[in-house]
Amino acid sequence: MNLDQVRNSIRNIPDYPKPGIHFKDVSSAYQDGEVFNFISAAIFEKYKDYGITKVVGIESRGFILGGVLAEKLSAGFIPIRKPGKLPAKTYSKPYQLEYGFDTLEIHQDALSADDVVLIHDDLLATGGTVSAAIDLVGLFGVSKIYANFFIELDFLKGINKINKSVPVWSLIHF
Repeated sequence: MNLDQVRNSIRNIPDYPKPGIHFKDVSSAYQDGEVFNFISAAIFEKYKDYGITKVVGIESRGFILGGVLAEKLSAGFIPIRKPGKLPAKTYSKPYQLEYGFDTLEIHQDALSADDVVLIHDDLLATGGTVSAAIDLVGLFGVSKIYANFFIELDFLKGINKINKSVPVWSLIHF
């Protein structure tokens, strides 16, 4: 297994969710056990010595590898969700999407100042979602924040929207 095989396992869906967008569907990569294990092992290898105490997964595809990474890193898992999905008191952050607006929420007791946080999502596109997640995690005054993606769409330059103090690493680039 290598990165070219992983890249080839990602299905491209034209005109989804709207005309002109070429959606990178990670489910085709995740359904192959060998590919899925390669992806999670590669990301774990990158972060195994960073002292990560919490992995924050962004709803909903960030939960898939985020949970696996938390287990591999012996860290806790924290979900960042859409409004109304978390039962306790939350902090909220509205943000702009490529095609509208949305809001993310995190439990107010999810993190502490001594946490080293890895924010994980499946894909970095325009950077709006992860920037909102970074803002939410930043409310806790955590020790360090890292951001990780399975896929980065370089041509959208989403990395330029991310706070420069947050190191970003993506396994696959398109």
